[in-house]
Amino acid sequence: MVNESQLTEMVKVAKAENKKRKFKQSLELIMIFKDIDVKKGFAINETVQLPKTSSPASVCVMASGDMGLKAKTAKADKVIDADELNQLSANKRQSRKLINSYDFFLADTKLMPVVGKTLGQLLGPRGKMPTPVPFNASIDSFLDRFRSSIRVKVKNSLSASCKIGDETMADSDLVANASAVINAVEKKLPSGDKNVKRILIKTTMGKIVKESQQVKKNA
Repeated sequence: MVNESQLTEMVKVAKAENKKRKFKQSLELIMIFKDIDVKKGFAINETVQLPKTSSPASVCVMASGDMGLKAKTAKADKVIDADELNQLSANKRQSRKLINSYDFFLADTKLMPVVGKTLGQLLGPRGKMPTPVPFNASIDSFLDRFRSSIRVKVKNSLSASCKIGDETMADSDLVANASAVINAVEKKLPSGDKNVKRILIKTTMGKIVKESQQVKKNA
């Protein structure tokens, strides 16, 4: 499969062929799979913590009392208590807006039944059900972990794509992130790396860089 030096060259090519835009472009990793029967319900919903980050993921915490206060102190992007959850259950439009606004959700274990009852039907299909946080756990540690994470979702498809950083990041940092994602996804595949057909990298508006392109360049 693609090794670190190959990934480095792919990142360099993607950046070099990228036209300057008026916004900061992301670097995206695409994995193409093979020898998997998608008709059997193949799916991946994996949270991958990246070793290097430039912009943190947004995290909403569902908690009341002490945990809610600690989440606010830790500057969670949003904190919702039990009363707000019950109010959302009567407003589907507002609920969808909330769910689409945040990358990850955390919830006090005591509130999980309320979350399931009020928002479960919307969070579940989107693969965004909250990660339970025990009452004695450090909410700061959970926030640190998820702020540096990305979600890789695959459902009945032979490809997966996710952001591994942006064009301002060092090549080595982008490669480290790409490797972390590849390793995590391979562990979820039926036959590991044997199910990976190709690795691709591109910027938001740029051309797809294939492994074969960089191999030819090095030849």
